[in-house]
Amino acid sequence: MSEERRLDVLRAIVSEYVHTREPVGSKVIAQSHDLGVSSATIRNDMALLEEAGLIYQPHTSAGRVPTDKGYRVFVDRLSALKPMSAPERRAVESFLARSTDLDEVVTGTVRLLAQVTRQVAVVEYPTPDAQRLRRVEIVEMGPGRLLVIVITEAGLVHERIVEGLDDLDPDDLDDLRTRLNEAGEGLTSDEMRPALDALAAQAPTRVGIPVVVETLLDLMRPAASSRIAIAGISNLARGAVDFRDIAPVLDALEEQVVLMRLFAELDSDEGVRVTIGAENPHDALAQASVVTGTYGASDGPRAHLGVVGPTRMDYARTMSSVRAVAAYLSRYLAH
Repeated sequence: MSEERRLDVLRAIVSEYVHTREPVGSKVIAQSHDLGVSSATIRNDMALLEEAGLIYQPHTSAGRVPTDKGYRVFVDRLSALKPMSAPERRAVESFLARSTDLDEVVTGTVRLLAQVTRQVAVVEYPTPDAQRLRRVEIVEMGPGRLLVIVITEAGLVHERIVEGLDDLDPDDLDDLRTRLNEAGEGLTSDEMRPALDALAAQAPTRVGIPVVVETLLDLMRPAASSRIAIAGISNLARGAVDFRDIAPVLDALEEQVVLMRLFAELDSDEGVRVTIGAENPHDALAQASVVTGTYGASDGPRAHLGVVGPTRMDYARTMSSVRAVAAYLSRYLAH
C-alpha cells in the first residue's frame, strides 16, 4: 500500500509541476489531491522518492520537482491517456476529409498536432520503396512545353515541366495521356518500363513521347531520402525557461538531421514511444522529451510523427494526441 501511495504522490508532483512550473510541496498535495493521508506522511513519501532519484529539491525550503527518472516512472505507470477533445477530433477529421494530396495532408496535420499539443510537431512523409502509379496528367504550358503530373497510390504528387518539344497537337496529347495511364496504372517504374519503352518506340517522335516517358519513369522512382514537416517551433521558444540551454534543441530542429536519425531508429510496430531527457540517443535532445508514433496503411508505406518539448510535458495528453493523429493519418492513407 505504501509503495502505491508513493506512486500517487509522484503522480501528484508531476501533475502539479506540469501545470504550475513551480516546485511542489506536501501541503499542496494534501490540499489538492485526495490521498487520505496527512502532510507529514506525504513528506515522508517525498523523502523516499527523493532517495530513489525520482524527485529533487531545486533549493532549500522549496518543494520538489520530478527528475527524468521520475518522469519515466510516471509515463510507465500511466493507467489512462487523456482523450482528444471532441472539437480537436472534429478538426482533424474535417481537415483530412477535404485534403486532396499527401503534401496538403502532412503540412496541415503537423500544424494541427502543434496546436493540439502546444509543442513542436514533426511529421515524416511516407517514402515507399516502390511507388505505384494512380494517374498521370499532361498539361500544355505553351509552345514546346508540357507539365507532367504524376499521382501515386500513396497520394504523393510529383510534377515536372518538359521543354524543347515540337509544336503539340491536342489530340496527340489526349491519346498519349490515355496510353500512359493504360500502360502504367497500378505499376511501379520497373514494372511499367517495358510497356512504356514500346510505346515510346511506336509513337510519333514529334510529340516528344520518349522525353515524356523518361520523365514519368524518373518521377516514379523512390525518393532518395526522407522528408519531414515541422510546425510549432514558437511553442518551444515560449517555453525556453524549461531548458538550461535551448539553443541545441533549436539547432537540431532547424537542421532536421537529428530528427531523421531518431525516426530511422524507431521500430515501426512499437506504437507510441516516449524518450525523456538523457534517454534520447542524441545530445541535442538531452534536455527534451520526444513522443513518437507510426502511421501508414497496413500494406503500404510507413512513416513516423512526433512531438518535441521540454521534460515538463503533459505526457498523457501528448501521447493520446500522437496516437490519435497517427490513427487518423493511417485511415486516410488506407482509403
